[in-house]
Amino acid sequence: MTSPSNIIRTRAPVSALDRIDFDILDALQTNARLTNKELAARIGLAPSSCLERVRALTRAGAIEGYHADVAASALGIGLQALVAVRLVRHSREAFRALYDHLLSLPEVLTVFHVSGLNDLQVQVAVRDIQHLRDLVVEGFAGRPEVGHCETSVIFDLHRKPRLPCYARADQERDGSVGERREAPAGRRPVSSSRRGRSSRR
Repeated sequence: MTSPSNIIRTRAPVSALDRIDFDILDALQTNARLTNKELAARIGLAPSSCLERVRALTRAGAIEGYHADVAASALGIGLQALVAVRLVRHSREAFRALYDHLLSLPEVLTVFHVSGLNDLQVQVAVRDIQHLRDLVVEGFAGRPEVGHCETSVIFDLHRKPRLPCYARADQERDGSVGERREAPAGRRPVSSSRRGRSSRR
């Protein structure tokens, strides 16, 4: 197992994307249920080219997966909270053990390794306040790695469906936003060798 780390910081960077790639990512973040035909029409590509683009973005790690946004209440979740955790001592072994434990708890949604006074911010989803109390006492405070816990109940939560696209903004600022040439629908690209033979006739 690798050591706990800031996942956003340590993921391998995705190779340079172009305007069409950014348009595809934007459309899929808004509605991941778009069919390939609908996506191609929205982006302005032939369906075959659009499908290959999506596959390439998935292989490159730009698209990590698709999921349904489910109402928490439909699953019996009545309360969410953030639990700030401060470790007794900072060691690789302590972080590994606590990460493994927290991620094994069904109530834990997200674990953030943060700077500041506390070491972790953990988002949890529970039935009610009694469930939250039991979770903090038994699942957090009772751990030997944990020196301090502080719980904040989430009264309301708003999440945007799309991530900000700084890469596109940077390319536009530098004047480097371009796009790969796509073959028109129903036509195969002409190779350079065939073009050369044609020019000599």
